[in-house]
Amino acid sequence: MNPFPRSSPRTDNSLIPNVIFFLLIANGLTFAMQHLFWPVPDALFALWPLSSGNFYPWQLVSYGFLHSPTNFYHIFFNMLALWMFGRDLERIMGPKRFATYWFVCVVGAGFVQLLVGQFTGSEFRTVGASGGVFGLLLAFALMFPNRIVVLLIPPIPLKAKYFVLLYGLLTLFLGVSGGAPSVAHFAHLGGMLFGYLTLRYWGRRR
Repeated sequence: MNPFPRSSPRTDNSLIPNVIFFLLIANGLTFAMQHLFWPVPDALFALWPLSSGNFYPWQLVSYGFLHSPTNFYHIFFNMLALWMFGRDLERIMGPKRFATYWFVCVVGAGFVQLLVGQFTGSEFRTVGASGGVFGLLLAFALMFPNRIVVLLIPPIPLKAKYFVLLYGLLTLFLGVSGGAPSVAHFAHLGGMLFGYLTLRYWGRRR
């Protein structure tokens, strides 16, 4: 499977490609808006369970631009991962396909979270770009399986394919076991799932 289009080599060697630059700015501005107008952005644009009475269809996209306003590390590590793993993917896919892939992963992650919330009776809202980030992790591991990635804690170097596999298994374990209940583990896995399905679809079309 090779979902990445054959094209002439791209000469865009900018430190921050266009789509990633837009996403970084949009997430940063939204984070500031959350602080200025809290709790209105959360009530309207976070992803609320179907049974809560606060769900609106646009939340499947908008929640991916919101982060916990009391936890700076939430947005910081998501945006760092977007830049680290996304810049090479955007250069290879091109801006249009990269943007499509990102939003499919975000919406897919939100859809999975809604299903899980409906099944478990959760009343918690979901925010964060992690569904898109996990989709990028999957694509990065497929495109650069042997590239070395260094974990932050502990600082252990791993090949990308093993890093993403371990991260996915850990997320699955935490989701099933109920560890770290404040984290939407199944949304993360949903981002990976929809990312994989998208890459398979593109690969078959080629």
